[in-house]
Amino acid sequence: MGVQTYDAEALSITPRDVQFDWDDLPLHYVEGQPIATHITNVMHITLPEGERAMVQALSDALPLVKDERLRDEMIGFIGQEEIHSSSHEDLHVYLDKHGLDVGPIVGKLEWLVDRVFNRPGLRGRAKHAWLCERLALSAALEHYTAVMGEWVLDADGLDKAMHPMMLDLVRWHGAEEVEHRNVAFDAYMYVDGSYFRRARTGVMASFLLLVIFAWATTHLYRNDPTRSEQRFWLFQLVDAARRGLIPSGAHFITEVPVYLRRDFHPSQMGPIDKALRYLARSPAAQAAAS
Repeated sequence: MGVQTYDAEALSITPRDVQFDWDDLPLHYVEGQPIATHITNVMHITLPEGERAMVQALSDALPLVKDERLRDEMIGFIGQEEIHSSSHEDLHVYLDKHGLDVGPIVGKLEWLVDRVFNRPGLRGRAKHAWLCERLALSAALEHYTAVMGEWVLDADGLDKAMHPMMLDLVRWHGAEEVEHRNVAFDAYMYVDGSYFRRARTGVMASFLLLVIFAWATTHLYRNDPTRSEQRFWLFQLVDAARRGLIPSGAHFITEVPVYLRRDFHPSQMGPIDKALRYLARSPAAQAAAS
């Protein structure tokens, strides 16, 4: 475990019990950008199941961790991820009301988490080995959520294009992903730490995220009740990327070799100050603190 790096960026990870009002949210809450909206929707749809999987992995690892600081951060991480999951699930009901059935996506992700990721019934050495795999995959997935968190905090183009409530939701979530970016990685390094396992699951996570995002975005686009009124999806995609309303594919592809470095640690990603400053002024986070 990288003790020096871990000690240098140890934080008190505190869950914030935020609430969001969905009543006046338009179907395409990135103004004039259905594809950009659906790409954001994919995050809302997929993250609850991914976060449920990571919460279970870190919960299962807690009895193995004797370092008090890391244990406290893991407990805070679990609390934050549980709130993230519940906050995004509210959108499922909202989309259903507007004619976008997300049931097929959620059902397949639930199966993936319950039957593949968690794999109930394992015992002994097999159970521990699979826990190491789950922690390694969680660390890789958390790297990408932290990358996304940094991007959304810097995405000035969203300031005028995205509905204010949704903008606060994605930036609050992104800021907390940056805030706890070290925790899953440090938990993996403490319990196992194999570079080969970390590299292998890093490549797997990259491929898995690409497939899930492409599949889920296609489903939402094809079932959008306003699809016949929209421009061709490729024109929308190029325009949204040009205006800085979605991250470019290159933004994530370049992160693969970064994560695969032997000396990688999430604290190397850059200053955490911007995330903490946003959490101090987020309307939802301020309301939760009052």
